[in-house]
Amino acid sequence: MLGQVENQILKWIPPLVGPAAIASLIMIFFVVPTDAALGVSQRIFYYHVSAAVTSLLAFAGSGIASAVFLKTNAEEWDHAAHAAVAAGLTFATMALVTGSVWARTAWGTWWTWDARLTTFLILWAVFAAYELLRTLSRGNEMGRRYAAVLAIVGTLNIPLVQFATRLWRTIHPQVIRNPEGGISDPAMQAAFLLSLATFWLLLAWMWALRVRLLRLDARAELLVEESYQSFKGGAST
Repeated sequence: MLGQVENQILKWIPPLVGPAAIASLIMIFFVVPTDAALGVSQRIFYYHVSAAVTSLLAFAGSGIASAVFLKTNAEEWDHAAHAAVAAGLTFATMALVTGSVWARTAWGTWWTWDARLTTFLILWAVFAAYELLRTLSRGNEMGRRYAAVLAIVGTLNIPLVQFATRLWRTIHPQVIRNPEGGISDPAMQAAFLLSLATFWLLLAWMWALRVRLLRLDARAELLVEESYQSFKGGAST
């Protein structure tokens, strides 16, 4: 089933990514108005928030796929979870970097232990640990299952990231759903939605590519193991 999804994504999504990215760049740098308070630096918002939201989507997908893997022990779901984590870490790292650049302009510091930033950093660390565990336990069945549990635990942290600005006192701006303003300009809203759509297309593409690579890698390992066993059996006779 997942193989069909992967094939359809790799067939239809790549031709859309380039035009969507170009249209997004044009909207962000040539159409949307410049923020009166933050100036040009506010344009980082369109990448920062899109990357953060996309990473949360990827991490949530990894948690779901990991739960299915633990229940069914189907390798394709393990590949789906692993690929989602890899893509999610890419976007989460982008969110952290762009957030630091934006914070330097807005707050005068590269980092502050704000509730939203801290919970997001913890989320990043959990899934970075997942990737490290997968690397160190390559080919180990228990390692895959422990990593799946770790992905599920990490997914449970997503609501904390999402509602951090409501649960704790924070200086992180509430831009999307801010009743006092936020991105109220229609051009800003259109640019954000286009940027978010572009990132989601890119996420789907990256996920499908990684799933295919993981499947091919697993197949290659199996062929090597079969060749070794065949050679070993022939040598013993």
